[in-house]
Amino acid sequence: MTDFYSSAWRRTAAMLALALPTMAWAQCSRDIQVPVSAVSPNVVVNGASISGIYPDLLRALGAKMGCNFVFTAMPRARQEAMFELGKADMLIPATSTQRRDVQGLFVPLMGNRPLLISLQSARAPINSMQELIGRRELRVALVRGYDYGASYQALAKELSSQGRLFYEVDALSIARLMQSGFIDATIMSPTILSGVAQNDARVYGMADRLRLEALPELPWGMSGAYLSRKSLTAEDQATLRELLEKVGRTGALLDALQRNHRSELLSASVRPR
Repeated sequence: MTDFYSSAWRRTAAMLALALPTMAWAQCSRDIQVPVSAVSPNVVVNGASISGIYPDLLRALGAKMGCNFVFTAMPRARQEAMFELGKADMLIPATSTQRRDVQGLFVPLMGNRPLLISLQSARAPINSMQELIGRRELRVALVRGYDYGASYQALAKELSSQGRLFYEVDALSIARLMQSGFIDATIMSPTILSGVAQNDARVYGMADRLRLEALPELPWGMSGAYLSRKSLTAEDQATLRELLEKVGRTGALLDALQRNHRSELLSASVRPR
């Protein structure tokens, strides 16, 4: 399975490189520091090697335009903290939020919607955050550092006050807790949870049993990348913004996701920008 995903990433990266015209790009003035957290197949960390959909796409474009991206693996919460402190040049992938807008310039790449995710069961549907708040028997886990806006943060605060919320370092940890029955649900893009479930033997097969429920308080938004206002010069911001906008226009990111995820997961949570 790893070989399949690896070849799919490289085919997509090669297609993107061919799709972009050869021209006199404005080069980056220095190496671009990009901390990433492991979420297969988006980002795959294998020892000192970092690959996956996002690193491979950025490397393909960086080779065309004279920008070198330096990737460093770390938990998502630390990734966010590094960006906020101005010690990281880019935050990718990231959902557009008002809090992040203070720290960086957002470049949208695709539409995205987080969903309430659980395992298939006979329980009654949950149609709103208020219903979830009222279902006190359900335990919820979230990835520390994920942020889908004010409603998401308000829900997390309320669930925490009820003693029903657990924070975990990554999506794989949440998948393992859900598989064991310790928690009942999470909120994130289903492609994230499905990706880790397809690539770790401890939760393999779980991806086929996911139950997805949309909450109206978490509507469609934009997912993309933030460029640091603190660490990047205006010239480098402009160069990287042009690079990322070309990614969005070519559709290469959506193509890569389609190669790696089931269509029903994508249609529920991902769409063109």
